[in-house]
Amino acid sequence: MKEKGQLIRQRIVETADELFYRQGYNHTSFSDIADAAGIARGNFYYYFKSKDDILAAVIRERVESIRDMLVNWDAEIPEPRNRLKRYAAILTNMQGDIAQYGCPVGSLCTELSKLEHMHYEHATEMFAVFRGWLATQIRQLGHDEDADVLALHLLSRAQGITTMANAFRDSEFLKREAHELEKWIDAL
Repeated sequence: MKEKGQLIRQRIVETADELFYRQGYNHTSFSDIADAAGIARGNFYYYFKSKDDILAAVIRERVESIRDMLVNWDAEIPEPRNRLKRYAAILTNMQGDIAQYGCPVGSLCTELSKLEHMHYEHATEMFAVFRGWLATQIRQLGHDEDADVLALHLLSRAQGITTMANAFRDSEFLKREAHELEKWIDAL
């Protein structure tokens, strides 16, 4: 695909990603994506044949983005405890969106699970990437035997915080709980 085509395809994926997050996958139509991306529907089908094709591209993009972010954190932050705190800071950095829409990863996985969607398991790879990375950081802190259990605890605690902050539309709750999460990390 030529450069212009790649740019259009990327715009479609980014637009769909945003709409899936804000409206949900099931409530976002092909037309919604085409209109928001500013692409005529007739041309749109050249890039994606179905909404499921777009979803697969969105998930691939998210997984790669998460991996890239974590590689950057590994390079930029020398101390594993501080890397874990950087992970916890996602909550406060995204507090407005989280309070309104929930977690982009958690909300998509939950929706696809309810739909028994064919891309559900692929979507859970986003959590798996975080879980593996968290376990690595925790191992580096000396918790070899229980690193995966602690990683899953941290991941699930962050998801619980985002769910409650979204349910109650409460950014202050999110800030308090993110601070408590940092204290838990300090105690590791």
